[in-house]
Amino acid sequence: MRNVTRTSLVDAAIAELRREIAEGVWPVGTKIPSEHQLAESLGMSRLSVREAVRVLAHAGLLHTRQGDGTYVTATDESQVALRRRLDTAAAMDVLDVRRGLDLVAARLAAGRRTEEDLTAMRSSLARRDAAGRAGDLDGFADADAEFHLRVAEAAHNALLGDFYRTMLESLRDSVRDQEEAALEPDDSHGELLRAIEDGDPARAVAVSIAILDQQEPEL
Repeated sequence: MRNVTRTSLVDAAIAELRREIAEGVWPVGTKIPSEHQLAESLGMSRLSVREAVRVLAHAGLLHTRQGDGTYVTATDESQVALRRRLDTAAAMDVLDVRRGLDLVAARLAAGRRTEEDLTAMRSSLARRDAAGRAGDLDGFADADAEFHLRVAEAAHNALLGDFYRTMLESLRDSVRDQEEAALEPDDSHGELLRAIEDGDPARAVAVSIAILDQQEPEL
């Protein structure tokens, strides 16, 4: 009887965590509350919560970083499947897909961005620039991917945002693969931000094309 109860509690914890992930309580890329906090909020034991997190990590929705915490990597299994497909895709294929998405994101962001969106983009770009000056390739790749995600979010198209969240790791990898060349001073991302700030869709698209063209010779 205890085994049945234990299984039911774990299943209930899995269902609740799935719901909160799917509803965007914890967006892709964000850290979920600690095991202790989750146990308190769900009214369950830490053991049940730990097992639920383990199951969702195995399914690809969560990823635990030793000594850091657990992060959301996908909202459902369809995103997991797409991310795994991206991991095995040829670099040029990924760039072709990005070309289409980036141009749409830039055009829409220039027409729909809010002051909150602009603040988020400026913050990501500042972190990107600081990491570049420090020679921190991993930090630079993280901030670069975050900047492009912020542009997509400024488009205020939920589906487009979901695609970018799924592609985050591929975006980071595309920067890391360029190694030191990625850290060379370049204001193209600043130009993209200024075009979006000015509400100029045509210029935002043109700058996005230039950014992608810079990456193509590296592949």
